[in-house]
Order: sequence, then C-alpha cells, then structure tokens
Amino acid sequence: MSTENLMGQEAVEKLKDMVDKIDMGMMGTYQEGSEFIYAVPMSRQEVDEQGNIWYLLSSESETYQNLEKNKNVSILFSDTSNFNFLSLNGQAEISQDQARIEKYWNKMIEVWFEKGKEDPRIRVLKVVPSEAHYWDNKTNKLVTMFKVLSSAVTGQKLDIGREGELNV
Repeated sequence: MSTENLMGQEAVEKLKDMVDKIDMGMMGTYQEGSEFIYAVPMSRQEVDEQGNIWYLLSSESETYQNLEKNKNVSILFSDTSNFNFLSLNGQAEISQDQARIEKYWNKMIEVWFEKGKEDPRIRVLKVVPSEAHYWDNKTNKLVTMFKVLSSAVTGQKLDIGREGELNV
C-alpha cells in the first residue's frame, strides 16, 4: 500500500469524491460522562467547496444533545465492496439556516419531520474537518482482488491501494 497525502484543493476533491460515493457514514459524538463514542448512521446532504460536510438532524436526537455539550465529531465512511474507507474528525456547527433546510429538503428528510420544512426541531449540522485519513484502491475491485490473491499465493508484496492524510 502506498502513501499519498493530499493538501488543499486536491484533498477537498478527494474528500468530496469519497463522501459522495459512500454517502452514509457512522457519525460519532461524545456523551458527557461516558468513555465511549455514541455513533449513528447519517446520510450527508452536501460536501461543499471547502470540504465541510452538511447534514440535517433533529434537536430531539441524542446526537444533537451530545453536540450541544461537545462539538467534536468523528465520522467513519466505509465502502467495503470497493475497498474505500475514510476516517474524519472535525468540529460541529449547528444552525437553523432556513435556506439550507430548503436546499436539502427531500422525501427522505420529510419522513423524519412530520411538520415539514417549518418543523421547529430541524437543525442544520455543518462538520468542519480538522483531520481525515483515507484508504482506497488504485484500480477496480476485480484487479484489487486479483492482486490480493496473487500476493497471498506468491508472498510477493503488491501495491494494492493507497492511504493518506487529507489536509483540507
């Protein structure tokens, strides 16, 4: 596995590409008085040009309650079928930005908020990445599997993927 650290716009593009392809990540927040992370699956609404990841959530959720006390967020994205993984840590910013609620509103969001776009529980969550690490393959799934099997049989180390830091 080779290392490929990315910075600036190149890192933002890699982050955006991976999050858009994977979409659903396990978002971890930190509960007061607990040694363990509280994680829930969250579907991103957008990765913007600065690499910030946007979500909608309810003010009644455990995630929101945790973020009110501790703004640290960890998100793990995993696409096992294509060997693509992303680990991200950042800071949460919460608002009730109506323009963003309008922008992100869709049928899936409607399921969570019975009162529609004006539901007073809707919150906009912006995750500002502070550090990220990725692992992905350099080729398609079939070639990667062939390289893994070949390496296992022959004992020869083959470059099957890359990993690196994303400094956005």
